Amino acid sequence: MRVCNKCMMPETNESIVIGDDGVCSVCKNIEYKHTNVDWEERGRLLDKELEAVRGKYLYDCIVPFSGGKDSTYTLWYLAKVKKLKCLVVRFDHGFFRPTVQDNALKAFRTLGCDVHQFTPNWQIVRKLMFESLRRRGDFCWHCHTGIFAYPMWTALRFDTPLLVWGEGGQEYSSWYGFDEEEESDERRFNLKVNLGLNAADMLGMLDNSVSDYPVEDRDLWPYTFPPARELKRKNVRSIFLGRYIPWDTKQNVVTIKEELDWQGEMVEGVPEAYDYEKIECYMQGVRDYIRFMKRGYGRTAHVTSIDIRNGRMTRAEAEKLVGQYDGRRPFALDPFLDFLNITEEEFHDIVRPHAVSPNVMPECGECAKCNTRPWDFDQWNKITGDREKDSAAAK
Repeated sequence: MRVCNKCMMPETNESIVIGDDGVCSVCKNIEYKHTNVDWEERGRLLDKELEAVRGKYLYDCIVPFSGGKDSTYTLWYLAKVKKLKCLVVRFDHGFFRPTVQDNALKAFRTLGCDVHQFTPNWQIVRKLMFESLRRRGDFCWHCHTGIFAYPMWTALRFDTPLLVWGEGGQEYSSWYGFDEEEESDERRFNLKVNLGLNAADMLGMLDNSVSDYPVEDRDLWPYTFPPARELKRKNVRSIFLGRYIPWDTKQNVVTIKEELDWQGEMVEGVPEAYDYEKIECYMQGVRDYIRFMKRGYGRTAHVTSIDIRNGRMTRAEAEKLVGQYDGRRPFALDPFLDFLNITEEEFHDIVRPHAVSPNVMPECGECAKCNTRPWDFDQWNKITGDREKDSAAAK
């Protein structure tokens, strides 16, 4: 399996291309960012975007918010630096951790923001998780489609036509380059977000024959992108802050820790130094474990690659960390299996067909376990929604 000569990304990453020089397309994206982008001009373009909406609508903008480092920094930057009246929109994917909830409350109260949160039907979420795992080897379809589609619906309902997200896709992938204009529109939604499955596809795939909770088309509206004609009629635009300012994750984390008392957290399969990375979901360890099985790399390869590209780590240092952390079986896998009512062997059988050649997926039981049990593991909500199973677990 070929790996970039500069960073830790292998050829099995879904968006990269490794050139004849052995360097991947994401590394070249970041090199372009550092050498070719006129950030002063980009800043002027951002101010133009913001002044076009300031004071003209119910809110100046919507900030889709998970509580992780990127959405928190975006909210701080727009509310504190740019003095905008922001509406925070949270799509509750079902797995928020206690630290993230505390961080969010501090941010909302410190910055003084209205907050709109939506929590979808758990019984439907559980079905969608299983079906997307089975069809795509990725259980996060409901999360990604909901996070990107629901705020767009909210923009229509609250008459607020500008949405501002955090980093652009150019930072970590090569779906787009820094020389291209990227918006969170329907094209991007279908290209990058929904795994090639729209809500109508999902409805046709779900098995409603033996369920107390049959799914109808109206149940899946939070996961659908609003009609283009409606968005155009209200001039809704959805932009990325990272296209207009030189995004620096580590410096952004320093800022929100100082300004908002934002706290980091341990994430399974990630070195402690990266206490800011993907802390908003207690199922993150399972997702990274699946990525390792399918594509041969995990979260540590991803975060160390970012540091390599930004001159903060050598490749030798990254290789050592990747060997220590990537591919370990997370503690989160046990509640995950309970949520979907499958065994670990069934889980491996589902994921195996999705392995990306030339990576070879390890057999069930071959991966070492994560060394440290998350401190908040017992605080995670492990209610499955199955009355008999939950009653038995409580005894």
